[in-house]
Amino acid sequence: MKDTRRTRAITGLLLAMALVLMTVDHRTGEGSPLGPLKGMGAAVFGGVEQLGAEVARPVGRFLDALLDAPGAQERVEELRRENDRLRRDLMAQNLDRRRSEELHRLLGAAGTGGYRIVPAQVVARRGVPGFEEAVELDAGESDGVRPEMTVLSGAGLVGRVIRVGPATSTVVLVSDLALATGARLEGSGEIGFVNGTGDHGRLLQFRLLDSTAPLEAGQRIVSFGSHRGAPYVAGVPIGVIERVEATPGELTRTAYARPYADLTALDVVGVVVEPPERDPRDALLPPRPAKASGPAKTAGPSEASDPAKAAGAPGTTSPRERRPRRERRRPRKREETE
Repeated sequence: MKDTRRTRAITGLLLAMALVLMTVDHRTGEGSPLGPLKGMGAAVFGGVEQLGAEVARPVGRFLDALLDAPGAQERVEELRRENDRLRRDLMAQNLDRRRSEELHRLLGAAGTGGYRIVPAQVVARRGVPGFEEAVELDAGESDGVRPEMTVLSGAGLVGRVIRVGPATSTVVLVSDLALATGARLEGSGEIGFVNGTGDHGRLLQFRLLDSTAPLEAGQRIVSFGSHRGAPYVAGVPIGVIERVEATPGELTRTAYARPYADLTALDVVGVVVEPPERDPRDALLPPRPAKASGPAKTAGPSEASDPAKAAGAPGTTSPRERRPRRERRRPRKREETE
């Protein structure tokens, strides 16, 4: 459109009309004659605005997502790191709780047996020359550990120390094939020796020196002890016999026992640095499980339906008790007829 005098005149006239309409609408208030026109305009232009907002809203969200993407990714990484940290803390708490329980059991066993021990933790499992089943402890010469000392857990015998460093020591497990450990049966005191079977400590082989002595499943084995408590102190639980092997004609009897100590998952152990003054004998063995009592006798169907019979009330007789009475009456009838 060209900028002419006529155009300027029309523009001025429209502005003047707009000012007049605005003034009239403002002065008249709610009763303005322009109310219907305002409602119509709001309806038309409101719909247009709503349609434009619906079209523009997804676009705005997409642009906001693009702008916030780096920050959101950083937040996700931060949350992932926080979850990992919380998971590690929870695992550490569970591990500390388990170790605390194992240490409590270990100290209780040492107190019962009269052993003076140095607590230690298994830090590695490895073989050494001459032995296949061995572990590394985080206690050494600086802690008072010496070679040929007994190592036990809160459950039972673990092995003996064979090598000592300034801060670490190596322990060969009782489950090693090349190791023989003196042992005896609970109660009877029959002597034998224990060694491994090559299945990583799941079973131990026990050989009883007296082939005529009784040997059966369920019997329990403890350490026999060595001179001055080295390399083994007496009275440490070793295991429970699970099965006895038939060995006719041999001078010894053979059995297989399940060890008390979990030799495949060792953690907290104790090194006996001073043996007890007296043999604790069988004091460290756990109590035997209570035997289940036999099933109680129940009343039969006839007794259950008749309370008098079930209770054994006086004046009631069974069919067996009544039958002899009938038999005694029959001879009397025969005598009368004769």
